[in-house]
Amino acid sequence: MWERIKQILIKEFIQILRDPRSRAIIFAMPVVQVIIFGYAVTTDVKNVSLAIYDQDNSIHSREVTARFVESGYFHIDAFVEREEQIRELLDRGQIQVLLRFNKGFGQDLTSGRKAPLQMILDGTDSNTAAIILGYSSKIVSLYSREILVQWSSRLQGSGPLFSQINLESRAWFNENLESRNFFVPGVIALLVMLITLLLTSMAVVREKEIGTMEQIMVTPITPREFILGKTVPFILISFIDVLLISLVGVFWFEVPIRGNLALLFLATGFYIMSTLGVGLLISTISRTQQQAMMSAFFFVFPAMLLSGFIFPIANMPEPVQWLTYINPLRYFLVIIRGIFLKGIGVDILWPHMTALLIIGLLVLWVASKRFKKTMS
Repeated sequence: MWERIKQILIKEFIQILRDPRSRAIIFAMPVVQVIIFGYAVTTDVKNVSLAIYDQDNSIHSREVTARFVESGYFHIDAFVEREEQIRELLDRGQIQVLLRFNKGFGQDLTSGRKAPLQMILDGTDSNTAAIILGYSSKIVSLYSREILVQWSSRLQGSGPLFSQINLESRAWFNENLESRNFFVPGVIALLVMLITLLLTSMAVVREKEIGTMEQIMVTPITPREFILGKTVPFILISFIDVLLISLVGVFWFEVPIRGNLALLFLATGFYIMSTLGVGLLISTISRTQQQAMMSAFFFVFPAMLLSGFIFPIANMPEPVQWLTYINPLRYFLVIIRGIFLKGIGVDILWPHMTALLIIGLLVLWVASKRFKKTMS
């Protein structure tokens, strides 16, 4: 038995590694993709294009404008001189935000009266608009507090007119609130799923296309031995890819890894069981490599959307939330982010690891049953 499995393993490794393009896809592409996704997949909003419509032209209006630029989030792209320009700039997408200072803004501010400041946002992308609004509110409130303290101190014999609450916040696990630290571990999980699915599904179908499946059927190799010989190489390759792209995440993007690496690889093994099982199942229902590839992508995109990788699961409708429980990516994202960012251990992650193990064993069992029928 083991000799037959060994021969299949040798055949698979030779078949995979002899082609330079296959080697590039297996080892180079994951590294390239994690670098690209690490920069591209982010919710941080920077370099916001800002226009200024200053009808007051006072010290205070210029100071507020300077505060926006000095924050590092905004840069001025236009100074508006007439009302008609506002809509034109927004329609053309040349600006995202406009600040409008009415006449008397500075005088109202120094007199202790309310000084209206209008902000017009391009709300096409609601998430980006909400983040920009948060940045702006913080800048304006800080400046407003400074003016309030200065104005109150000029009133002799009286303290500040209003009590102030100073909120001191501290973010755990991601101190600088960088979205890259959240997304890069998710990209690692997504790439592992994509690689294992594609390699496993197309490897078995390739035997059908080139006509060697019939030759295998007449050999003493059992379906179990054939499945082991086909999947073990991809398991080893997947672990190598996890190590490579994790090193890129840690040393290139400086994503902290605070947890146990042995626990990470154990959980990865459970995760790979489920993805390889799905790939093997796809191979049993596909006749060509093109069909296998399309079926794999048909699985990957819903799995990504229903995993919490981009959209929080808690925001989804309840029936959809129940559907996410059969998604292995959902559990592995919690595990890999918990190990990378929080440094938590098996005492907290065991429910997710157990779910991955159950899904992996179940999918592999169904795939092997289906595969035995195709070989019989």
